[in-house]
Amino acid sequence: MAIYAPKEFLDRDIRKLKGVGEKRAKLYAKLKISTYGDLLHHYPRGYLDYTETVNLMAQPIGSVVTVRAVVDSKSNPVRISGGRTISKVYCSSEDGGELELTYFNNRFAPQKLQIGQEYLFYGKLQGDLLRRQITNPVTVLPEETTGLTPQYPLTEGLSSRMLTTNIRTILNDPEFGMEESLPDEMISRYRLPSGEDAIRMIHFPADQEEIRQAKRRLVFEELLLLSLGMKLRKQRRRVISDNVFSCTDAGPFIRSLPFRLTDAQKRSVEEIAADLGKNEPMSRLLQGDVGSGKTVVAAAAVWMAWRSGFQSAVMVPTEVLASQHAETFRSFLEPFGISVGLLTGSVKGKPRTELLSQIARGGADLIVGTHALISEGVEYRRLGLVITDEQHRFGVNQRAALTQKGNLPHTLVMSATPIPRTLSLILYGDLELSVLDELPAGRKPIRTLLVDDSYRDRYLGFVRKTVSDGQQAYIVCPLVEDSEALADTMSATEYYEQLKKGPLSGIPVALVHGKMLSQEKAEVMERFRTGKIRVLVSTTVIEVGVDCPNATLMIIENAERFGLSTLHQLRGRVGRGALQSWCVLVSSNEGDTARERLKLLTETEDGFAIAREDLRMRGPGDFLGSRQHGLPNLTVADLADDERVLIAANDAADELIRNDPELSAHPVLKKNVEHLYEKTDATIN
Repeated sequence: MAIYAPKEFLDRDIRKLKGVGEKRAKLYAKLKISTYGDLLHHYPRGYLDYTETVNLMAQPIGSVVTVRAVVDSKSNPVRISGGRTISKVYCSSEDGGELELTYFNNRFAPQKLQIGQEYLFYGKLQGDLLRRQITNPVTVLPEETTGLTPQYPLTEGLSSRMLTTNIRTILNDPEFGMEESLPDEMISRYRLPSGEDAIRMIHFPADQEEIRQAKRRLVFEELLLLSLGMKLRKQRRRVISDNVFSCTDAGPFIRSLPFRLTDAQKRSVEEIAADLGKNEPMSRLLQGDVGSGKTVVAAAAVWMAWRSGFQSAVMVPTEVLASQHAETFRSFLEPFGISVGLLTGSVKGKPRTELLSQIARGGADLIVGTHALISEGVEYRRLGLVITDEQHRFGVNQRAALTQKGNLPHTLVMSATPIPRTLSLILYGDLELSVLDELPAGRKPIRTLLVDDSYRDRYLGFVRKTVSDGQQAYIVCPLVEDSEALADTMSATEYYEQLKKGPLSGIPVALVHGKMLSQEKAEVMERFRTGKIRVLVSTTVIEVGVDCPNATLMIIENAERFGLSTLHQLRGRVGRGALQSWCVLVSSNEGDTARERLKLLTETEDGFAIAREDLRMRGPGDFLGSRQHGLPNLTVADLADDERVLIAANDAADELIRNDPELSAHPVLKKNVEHLYEKTDATIN
């Protein structure tokens, strides 16, 4: 992904480069490298550091080192089991230590080594007190390295040395040159190297400080381009709409509620109301932790839409959730005479025909449903407000299809996945943000325990006691079926069979997982919601699903196999009533990192704190998800580690857009923004 606007030189076909023929060009194509510019922006994944050679015998076993040693002798290759070969080379280090080099299936590398010649060997130390060993070391002559040698992401047939040679050829070409994309004032303010200097330093650094400077420039620019693209997208979507709500005071609705809203809920309702009164469509994210009360805030928006003469639509990912939401919205809105319809794939025949007729003539004020809301034949009379719940479960095109059912309707998206503010700048840079950071009064904290599977008899006994007390329980497993690759991991199918025949025999137990048909899943979850099933064995399909206030116990097997945010979402399935609820995390993983990660859940229910830790330890994958389309991929920036740079880049983007809304005065920067989004099939239009 090129970050700089390339001149004609950088657009040259890689096959024109000295040393690159058709064969190597095909290998480069596997890395998505087809031009000089693509190769320059294929950055090292790390560096071999030859700057400090070590005292061989003083280094601990397992350490990664550079050893200066002379080759004393070599053995002939020996064939071993599996048709493999092994070769040995014996060396003396500069401090008098003995070093044995072992090569598997590699005749060429030891043959190249000359007896009596001194080399630098880089690798992981093995062996014992008398002789140290390195297997398949990286080897260079002392005069061949400047100290830091780049190592690149590769494909079979290409080596880092090949890439280094080709990149050096480009940089040494008299025609090489790069246009500076950042304004001089920005480079000075943030103390950044020039773009050209950054490229030279990232590939051929003199020391660690040059690597740091180059990375800082490249990360800053990548995040700046990403932020600029989001802001341009937001700006270009600003259109004038006739859907200006005449009612932007939700006071009567709020006063009708049998409970008090939190300050965060009141603030969010006010922010939404202000948007609804404008002549441009609202695009707002309502982000709140599990149980923070997003639905009643959404209901206030629907009430204002109804008072203003508009219909509303709420799209959710599952039929069970749609049915549940429809009931909740009815409890809030029907006392005002607001008609609530439910449209899912299960609504067929005459009931569907009648509902579609109601929607088309405006008889249904609010329509709650699944993606059936965007199916062919669904026509709205005056759709003014579109709400998507658990919005990350829908693709961009599905959300857009619903808004296209109306004439530039206002849009509210809701998410129960707490996302660190820095990440939300990237994910939702084109949306305004409302955050519910308080839980309604009266909610009892969920007590969370971390145990290993030696406690299984005890926590399954806890399940029996919970059921005997008239309550219900979830048991979550990471897999649907047993896997040879993950022999120590519990599968829902196998565990369900064990439980119903053994520890939980006599108790109504059911199984639900993602491979079941939608209708079958919905039926099982409805039976659990109504209390006919007392224990539900499940995979993560319940992460977004049934709301069952009577469920007070959550057991999560192999908890180390889930992200913290997923575990937090699962835990949120309990604690929805007045009774004390429990979550038991089961993990026999003895790794300190895994247990430290899980221990955080026993110490806090703050979803945002948990999300920050998840981002730090696992990266943004859990938040982005496979269906969060429309965003470029990052190649050098790390959203967990580069928080301060992201904030600075976002502030710089704000200033640029404020002073130059279309980046007309910054043509190179504008071209780079468009290039970044084009390379990943994203869009800023």
